[in-house]
Amino acid sequence: MQVLLDAVTAGQDARHPVLQNFGLGLESGEQMAIIGPSGAGKTTLLHVAGLALAPLAGRVLHASRDPWNGSSRARRVARSEVMLAPQTPPLPPRQRVVTAVLAGRLAQMGLFRSVRSLFFPLDLEDVSAALARFDLEEKLFDRVDHLSGGERQRVSLARALISPARLWLLDEPLSSLDPARARQAMAVLTGAARERGITVLASFHQVDLALEFFPRVLALRGGARLFDQPSARIGAAELRELYEGDAVDGLPAPGSESAPQSGRPETLNRQREALP
Repeated sequence: MQVLLDAVTAGQDARHPVLQNFGLGLESGEQMAIIGPSGAGKTTLLHVAGLALAPLAGRVLHASRDPWNGSSRARRVARSEVMLAPQTPPLPPRQRVVTAVLAGRLAQMGLFRSVRSLFFPLDLEDVSAALARFDLEEKLFDRVDHLSGGERQRVSLARALISPARLWLLDEPLSSLDPARARQAMAVLTGAARERGITVLASFHQVDLALEFFPRVLALRGGARLFDQPSARIGAAELRELYEGDAVDGLPAPGSESAPQSGRPETLNRQREALP
């Protein structure tokens, strides 16, 4: 799905908007990471792009259509094509994992099938396959409150895999995962998105993973764009300016001019060699 934010001003407080006259364009199937310190506007940007927060000014276009300039039904249809995964997954504690994952298809199920699936879960093979991608297939019928924080986050990501959405918006999707699980999750998600032509916009504190898995990176500070460029061209100087010495995963130590290196440095090296 093609996404365009055109001169958008947005925030919960109209007197102090987080984003002001902000523009961003994503082509269908493009994958982009957002990095920046806490409070930079990453979550606000995701909520605006996902039609969860109406802009105070400007336009948000999905596939050249403005859902805010139409009927409430048009907005529901537009939202059904979006998977917005918050940092803390909204999973009811007594809910079964299979039901939590199937929630990724609720917008397309209709009322009858949605209610039926609460008692007689549908598409068990699809749910089991999605959980298996995150090593959670044995948790299919477990209750959510029996899972660890990292397992709950992986259940939320499995929900994205079975969703028919054409736009994935992921807000700190790795915050509860250890480094090995985080890299596994990113490989699964970005690979599946490429195969299906899904557009991905995801926010991160793990700079190294953002650079490793996403070809394009947007840096925000104070609601403003500091840079938007290919990940292979981002070096230590830009990152130190962005974080101003804050401790961040993957940020080089002062005096180092190399870009952050991930667990797969050959990925970044190939990207650099391909540059003119």
